[in-house]
Amino acid sequence: MDADTTVSNVVLVTVDSLRADALGAYDSDRHTPVIDGLGDRGTVFERAFATGNWTPFSFPSILASRPVFADSGEIGVDAVPTLASVLSEAGVATGGFNAANGFLTSHWGYDDGFDEFEPFVASVGGSIYSRYLATHPTVEAWIQLATSPFRRIRSRLAGDVDDRPFLDTSRMFDVEHAAAAFLDTVEEPFFLWVHYMDTHTPYVPAPRYIREVSGNRVGTHRMLHAHTRTGLGWEVGERTLSDLRTLYQAAARQVDASVGRLLESLSANGFDDETAVVVAGDHGEEFQEHGHLAHYPKLYDELIRVPLIVDVPGTPGRRVEGPVGLDAVPPTVAALLNVDAPDSWAGSSLAPTVQNGDAPLDHPVVSVTVRGEEVTAQPIPRSLSDGDLLISVRDCDWTYIRNIDSETEELYRRPDDPDQQTDLTAADLDADSAGRAVIDRFRPLVDAHVELLRGHDRVAGNEGAEGPNTDIDAGLDARLEALGYK
Repeated sequence: MDADTTVSNVVLVTVDSLRADALGAYDSDRHTPVIDGLGDRGTVFERAFATGNWTPFSFPSILASRPVFADSGEIGVDAVPTLASVLSEAGVATGGFNAANGFLTSHWGYDDGFDEFEPFVASVGGSIYSRYLATHPTVEAWIQLATSPFRRIRSRLAGDVDDRPFLDTSRMFDVEHAAAAFLDTVEEPFFLWVHYMDTHTPYVPAPRYIREVSGNRVGTHRMLHAHTRTGLGWEVGERTLSDLRTLYQAAARQVDASVGRLLESLSANGFDDETAVVVAGDHGEEFQEHGHLAHYPKLYDELIRVPLIVDVPGTPGRRVEGPVGLDAVPPTVAALLNVDAPDSWAGSSLAPTVQNGDAPLDHPVVSVTVRGEEVTAQPIPRSLSDGDLLISVRDCDWTYIRNIDSETEELYRRPDDPDQQTDLTAADLDADSAGRAVIDRFRPLVDAHVELLRGHDRVAGNEGAEGPNTDIDAGLDARLEALGYK
């Protein structure tokens, strides 16, 4: 980190289930002008990879630079120094606002170090109706959409202006307003984290964004039809799949617009010239590339490749080809704020890359998931004892996946097979082939990661034991179920 840096503050924007190719910065056919502008000014990491396939497996890296399960065998960050706690101890003001993802709450330790923290996980009432809506957010969204004209009429008669197309099931406006209020009162230096849920299932964006990304080809009736088919478990044909992709892109544009308003708040408070902005997806989203929707426990690129953009005022725009993991986020943010990273953090700072153009360390990225007997089986695994452990390793060109418990492995060369459909281990690999050399190089990394994740259980003599995070209150459990985490 250069000593004469002008960065005083950092804003970290994370977006749930956001694929890299959902942004124009990665795919020119997409329309996300605000975030694309950050990419034009800042550094776009072409090969950024999540360290897990869903939020509780990925966020220990994003906010604590630690692999999931490495410290307790459980999800969460209770046992490690978080980014917010390290910054707070260094005198940085901290605010964190999460749009109702139940896995990013104080229950899992994510409030540690934040001066202001609000997860917006609403309590669920005791009535049958309220609990039904809590666990069927698509129904709730459509009820709110249907009643929104009456709300707008009532609001206008009262002399108010209501810009919301419907009541905000994704809690986007709550997060946005909380972040703006934080910026109105905070003193520098500060760290602000906001997490959006709009691109997480179900995708229910405002109609204007559906029209914007589809050229008026997809209306609300097709959104209802697509959600009805998927909600009832009916077969998803090409038209429904196309509509779901459109809704997903509209949700990404909705987030993009909210990020634009967040940047306006930075500017209104005079912070924009000295604030770095980091944008990342916590994991991706599948649209039947490997037979399913959403983000079931797999380690293919549609779930693991994510956007990572770092915009630091005064630095030139760059595009970086080397592979990087999301565990680089905490040390990068700390370096930008001239705060020393603890030795326990696994990632390396990307600040020299962003500011000086230095190549990132050429380290393959390791990702993890846990799978039960069936890919779609519930409940979502929350500990190492909940199923088979799968580990992947990626560099610029190759993806290697091993199921540790079944002792099966897969290998893909992405330049030739970007959708990872042809497993090269299905054919015999010659001893001197490039594929065999990759497997021989990646296997020790997998072995070391297995030892890291399972070693503490063997030392403590409690392998398979339930941890403290298994006892979840009923309200939080219902909200997790609303996200599909039953």
